[in-house]
Amino acid sequence: MTDRKTCAMSDNIKSLSFEDALSELEKIVRGLEGGQLKLEEAIASYERGAALRQHCETKLSEAEARVQAIVQRSDGSLTMKPMD
Repeated sequence: MTDRKTCAMSDNIKSLSFEDALSELEKIVRGLEGGQLKLEEAIASYERGAALRQHCETKLSEAEARVQAIVQRSDGSLTMKPMD
């Protein structure tokens, strides 16, 4: 893929929510498993799928960090601890 296409795809993926990216990734996997794509389409789908997987992993890591930052005070109320 050219740098311009890679950059455009990356920008497009960055704007997706976790749920939207995961849904698209699932569609790509089904398409690849179906074996009906032409070689170039399969390669492009695989590349996009890899980028979507990375995006989903990043989103999950961010969510995990936010959840781990929630601290329960002795009075039972919740607060956020500063993130490093």
